[in-house]
Parts: sequence; structure tokens; C-alpha cells
Amino acid sequence: MDKFTRKTSFEQWLSPISSTKLEELVEAYQLNSYTKKLYIASFLKLLVFAQLNETESLRAVSDTLFSDDLQKATELESISFSQLGRRLNQVPTEVFQQVFLDLVAQIHKKTHFEKRRKMTTPLKIIDSSTLLLNLNNHKWAEFRKTKSGIKLHLRLVYAEKGCSYPD
Repeated sequence: MDKFTRKTSFEQWLSPISSTKLEELVEAYQLNSYTKKLYIASFLKLLVFAQLNETESLRAVSDTLFSDDLQKATELESISFSQLGRRLNQVPTEVFQQVFLDLVAQIHKKTHFEKRRKMTTPLKIIDSSTLLLNLNNHKWAEFRKTKSGIKLHLRLVYAEKGCSYPD
């Protein structure tokens, strides 16, 4: 048996999310109570995958589970988009906020943010999203032969103590 195990890129993207912190949040908010299939860890993995691949809808997320690799990573064989929607409504935004703040704290620790805070700028997050529009009504926003839309760029500056503001 090979002593070297390879982590997939997807596993490496998920590795900074603290499993103990996630377990604490699951306990505090009772997120896995009365859950038969879509546990919070699998759901979070699906959301990360959807974000990284710019998946457009919950229906598209459920369709991506045809991939054997994703099934193995999320420990799900299939899930309907309606189950994803119900689960998304059940999870308080504070859970995602706490995961985000934990990741920011890890970034600050690795970059020695406290020591360099006075010399450097705060953490900046850049998001680029395409808002799809109806091609018949918005011909001015055509970006493909069959689609129209506009690109929205958002730059958010994360200061400290949970405060953020658009830059």
C-alpha cells in the first residue's frame, strides 16, 4: 500500500475550514437534528463547489452530483434542488459568518496581520458576478449570441471586529 495519499484540489480548498469550529456551530444551532441525508458538512462542501464553479442555480448544483468524484467528496449520491433550497433556508446566516470570520482569523495569523496592520491595508475581497438578463428585452447587454447580462464587480474591505465596507 502506498504511504503517500494525495489530496484533491477540492479537499485542499476545504481544509482551512475548521472541523471543530463547524462541529461547535452544528451543536449550537442544532443543524443536523432531524436530518436524514443532507448533513451540514456535505451541504457546505456543495456550496463551496458551487461557488468555485460559478454554478448558477440549486438545480444546477443538484445536477453536478452525477460526478463520481463530487459524490465521493460530499458523501452524497444525489440530492434534489428542493432539498438544497429547504436546507439553505434552515441554516442561519450566522453560521456562514462564523466560518468566514474563522477563515479571516487564519489569514491574519498566517500573514502576521497584527504586527503589520499599521503598515498595510486591510483584507480586500473581490467578487465578480454576472447577472443574466433576458436577451429579447436587453439587447444592449449581449455578451454571447444567446445570452445577455451585466458583470458586477464588488470589492469589499474587511477591516476588524467584523466590520466591512465597500471600497
